[in-house]
Amino acid sequence: MNPVAPTPKPKSSRRSSDRRQAHKKARINTRGIYPRAIRDAFIKLNPKSAIKNPVMFLVWVGTLITLAVTIDPNLFGPSTQKNPQLFNGLLTGILFFTVWFANFAEAVAEGRGKAQADALRSTKSETIAKKLASDGTITEVSSTSLQQGDNIYVVAGDIIPADGEVIMGVASVDESAITGESAPVLKESGSDVASSVTGGTRIISDELIIRITADPGKGFIDRMIALVEGAERTKTPNEIALTVLLAVLSLVFLFVVATLPALAYYVNSPVSVPILVALLVALIPTTIGGLLSAIGIAGMDRVAQFNVIATSGRAVEACGDVNTLVLDKTGTITLGNRLAEEFIPIEGHSIEEIAYIALVASVFDDTPEGKSIVRLAQRLGARFDFDPDRVEAVDFSAKTRMSGTNLPGGREARKGAVGAIKGFVRSRNGDDNSPELDAAYQRVSQLGGTPLAVCLDNEIYGVVYLKDIVKSGIRERFDQLGRMGVRTIMLTGDNRITAAVIAKEAGVDDFIAEATPEDKINVIQREQAEGKLVAMTGDGTNDAPALAQANVGLAMNTGTQAAKEAANMVDLDSDPTKLIDIVGIGKQLLITRGALTTFSIANDIAKYFAIIPVIFAAANLQSLNIMNLTSPTSAILSALIYNALIIPALIPLALKGVRFRPLSANQLLQRNILIYGLGGAIAPFIAIKLIDVMLTAIGLV
Repeated sequence: MNPVAPTPKPKSSRRSSDRRQAHKKARINTRGIYPRAIRDAFIKLNPKSAIKNPVMFLVWVGTLITLAVTIDPNLFGPSTQKNPQLFNGLLTGILFFTVWFANFAEAVAEGRGKAQADALRSTKSETIAKKLASDGTITEVSSTSLQQGDNIYVVAGDIIPADGEVIMGVASVDESAITGESAPVLKESGSDVASSVTGGTRIISDELIIRITADPGKGFIDRMIALVEGAERTKTPNEIALTVLLAVLSLVFLFVVATLPALAYYVNSPVSVPILVALLVALIPTTIGGLLSAIGIAGMDRVAQFNVIATSGRAVEACGDVNTLVLDKTGTITLGNRLAEEFIPIEGHSIEEIAYIALVASVFDDTPEGKSIVRLAQRLGARFDFDPDRVEAVDFSAKTRMSGTNLPGGREARKGAVGAIKGFVRSRNGDDNSPELDAAYQRVSQLGGTPLAVCLDNEIYGVVYLKDIVKSGIRERFDQLGRMGVRTIMLTGDNRITAAVIAKEAGVDDFIAEATPEDKINVIQREQAEGKLVAMTGDGTNDAPALAQANVGLAMNTGTQAAKEAANMVDLDSDPTKLIDIVGIGKQLLITRGALTTFSIANDIAKYFAIIPVIFAAANLQSLNIMNLTSPTSAILSALIYNALIIPALIPLALKGVRFRPLSANQLLQRNILIYGLGGAIAPFIAIKLIDVMLTAIGLV
């Protein structure tokens, strides 16, 4: 290991939405979606598939009944219509296309997921892997024969055959096949995050030894293909609840329609079976019934367009109900990779002295912060003059909150949190009471930086100023979340002064300073105990318990296997800020479902006014024919044609989603009622009248 190797420039996590969309378009072929959706819409007419949607299944049964009376108009008794076969045939065709349009909407939504699955599947191919035996010999084997725990050797140009962890070496890896990002990613051993590699990616420089972490068919890409293709799609709790409600409403309307013949006979206005079927289809909420599945599937697809893979629709839906966001400071609120800006000597020590001690304490620190301290010390002329084989690295831990190097002769160089270094010095009978140290600590903290104290044995030499920069625009995004009623909590290992400065600048609602991994779980459990839904991001093994505990856990693709398995979402771009976007998508999903449900129910009003006067024509209810439709036949056909055509007309809105605005729940409710409730009540009157005019003009009625 090269203890002073330069740190490569980190891959930026600040990608624009346009750039992200461009990556997706380049990777996913959508040209075959609509032909495949047309074919799948017919396949879904199979009763085994149709019965999964109770509302549309009722329409499908009605189609079969009207088809039967088209073949034999007198099947249920003598027909009183002039040309019953033509009317019944038109009715059958309209009902058939109502069901087919609903199937088509679902098939289009599923087609997008299948297209993404095809793009992921294209990254998988059987390759020859160089399996490394315990004695160091290399054997070429098929990648499909690799098992968890095997070690493999890869060099520049090789495809990484399976998911794994780097155990030796440093190399650049091209992950564009998965993330769409052309910039290579540095992979190296000894890092909790950068050591994770994914099968199907390509090594483009140097060489690595990798330990396989997944058996054949159980790798990351395999799981993602199954999920986005819909093989493991299950309805979300809200979707199930709405499906049950729609089924109950349909059952109620079925009973209502079943009692109408007796009432119609009583008022001397007998009703034929086809007209009863037409009334039932007009009464039940077919619009939302036909689009409900498409809305849920499209919600997952919109998440996928952000290069995020959701393990279930439940996770996407939960984002819409999130009350609390728990966010790490570094990389989410700040730009990440805090860099050493300045050495501040104290108690008469020189810059050269603190630079040397900081270098010695950081020489084995592989983190970006540690490497930046090494580079700053080297720029100031410091050199590591010990034999690396005669010194011992002391790794950082959340408990000690410091790291360093044990030198020959029993000397100890340490760097870490000021409080931790003070305790270390006291334990070595040193004096930790230094006004200059406290002043340097206050100065760095008030600048929003992170102060690290540096000591050798029992003497503190000064403070390292690690500079943190709050991401531009992050405050505005937190303001939007606040208007939606989402509370934000920042977790940081910094001291309270630094944390307070960063929290105030970023605009978060609360913060926890000097946080440990246990604090993440504690804050999530505390919020959940109050009945709130919590979302958080993470990438390390120590984040896995908290990711599993959270209602929405977003793991970074560059994170460890444990983190990705514990989370219910994986961000292929490894951008922690994206959790804020995903919360917006989840809320958009719920808003879209609510808006189209409102529109569907409001739609029924116009259909009632079109069909009910026809049924009770003998009872002098023509005053209810406020649309002045040409004839009873025209009224029924116009209402049902509109009922069928509104489904494909709303497919783009169901797939794209209602435009999301950061408003409170009451404001959103008022807006939906005004636009989709009032609009849903008015639009059908206009559309049904126009269809009636056209049917009359072409002589069909």
